[in-house]
Amino acid sequence: MPLEQAIQTADLIDLAPETPSCEVQFKRYGKHQRFSGRIRTVRCFRDNGLVKILANSSGNGDILVVDGGGSLASALMGDQIAQAACDNQWGGVIIYGVIRDSVAINRMEMGLKALGTNPRKSAKDGVGEVDVTVSFGAVDFVPGHYVYSDEDGILVSPEPIHHS
Repeated sequence: MPLEQAIQTADLIDLAPETPSCEVQFKRYGKHQRFSGRIRTVRCFRDNGLVKILANSSGNGDILVVDGGGSLASALMGDQIAQAACDNQWGGVIIYGVIRDSVAINRMEMGLKALGTNPRKSAKDGVGEVDVTVSFGAVDFVPGHYVYSDEDGILVSPEPIHHS
């Protein structure tokens, strides 16, 4: 089940100023601008085979963080994989790379952040790693830690950030 995020990341970081904030300026996709939950990760480069496998598994409200090395060369998620993530209750997706089928994804009940778009498909060989610590934007995304994402940015914390 996704964490409730009625409070904004700006207020969360005021409550816990030591919380790392991601320095990458992502674009938002999907209908949900705010999402939060436990981190699951994929590290891959121009190959979305592992992303597809995870999207087609039970998400339990977790947030899928994909480290695509910042490549803009080919999409790591399109509408079919995004729909699978919605259907399998993933709480949101953050991709340090690009997506495709953005018009369709923007109609979906999901929150997704990516660097942008490229219509080119990626390989489907399943090359990469799952549930390893990935790092970008001066933040370590550790599987099992918590991520908070909204209009202002992305925060990562080893424990849930409690607010009153």
